[in-house]
Amino acid sequence: MARPTPAKFYVNSGIVASRTDIHNLLRPLVKQTVSYRYFRGRDLVASGTGWVERVVIDEPETSSYFTPVSICLNVDSFEHLDFETRPDRLIVYTLVEGDERVVLEYAPLDERGPGAQAPGQLAFDTSGFVQMELLASPEDEEA
Repeated sequence: MARPTPAKFYVNSGIVASRTDIHNLLRPLVKQTVSYRYFRGRDLVASGTGWVERVVIDEPETSSYFTPVSICLNVDSFEHLDFETRPDRLIVYTLVEGDERVVLEYAPLDERGPGAQAPGQLAFDTSGFVQMELLASPEDEEA
């Protein structure tokens, strides 16, 4: 009787081909600012810093994209993920498809450069407004 293949075991680094494992490893990047570098062969084609909006699986109509405004990662866009833990305990993710790869690294605010701001929730300034409460008139209470 054939024995089922046991689950893989990773500690701080590894090469991951399972779609489910790739999805689970990438999920903590959602709503984080990351730097990205896109390589074709040995050539650096593009780089930047963006906000990870989504990580998807089983959505063949959704593309992976990397822009300074937002990033969407579709697990099915890549054949495998190579990850390693840096000495500062942050993870470097390398998504690979053929001879192309995208390297992602968490980008804390202080590494984004002077005056840069992380994407965040829009705030509405209410300091110039007055709150009013409408009370029922005596006639309304009698009715």
